[in-house]
Parts: sequence; structure tokens; C-alpha cells
Amino acid sequence: MSDDLRDWEFVCTEAELLPGEKKTVWHGDTPILVVNLDGDYYAVEDQCTHEDFELSAGPVDQETGLIECVFHGAKFDLRTGAATCPPAYTPVATFPVKVVDGALWTRDNR
Repeated sequence: MSDDLRDWEFVCTEAELLPGEKKTVWHGDTPILVVNLDGDYYAVEDQCTHEDFELSAGPVDQETGLIECVFHGAKFDLRTGAATCPPAYTPVATFPVKVVDGALWTRDNR
């Protein structure tokens, strides 16, 4: 692994994450959800800020870029992390996604 990827977590190859698909990886104790929105990759903490429930269980709307928590219906913008409707008011953390030689990488950069 090159030095510039030392603190990054391998997600998968681009071919393994088609538009509309999502994958969760762990960076230490942080679950990170990576989503392909029509060829653009976004990563957010895989945890609803309203209740401790994984966002990866919910559907992604490709047109709006929103993911819905199936527990109580809160929605979050995958591009910004913003909570877009109650019962969630606090945004989810967002993380960088890097593409290197067709492979996706992410990390908790907080």
C-alpha cells in the first residue's frame, strides 16, 4: 500500500459499487457508508443521528441524493450529511472518498 493510503480504508473496486449501490466499511470504531450516486461517490457515518440505527438499511433516492432511516423515517443528504426532515435535526458526519486505480478508499478524517 502506498504511503498516501496508509490511513485510508479500502471499500471495494468501482466495478463492485454500481450506481445506486452502497457498502459499509469500518474505520476503527466508525461505520462508514459509501454510496454511488450516478457515478459520484459519497461517504457518511452509517448511523442515524436521531436513533442509533444503521442508515445502510434504508433506501437511497438517486434523484435527490437522500437516504432514509427505516427506523423512524429521518432523511439525510448523502452529499452534505444534512438532516432534511424530522425526527432527525443533527447532520451525519461526512467523509472523503478517494478513487485510486479503480479502487475506492475512505477514512474517518475527524
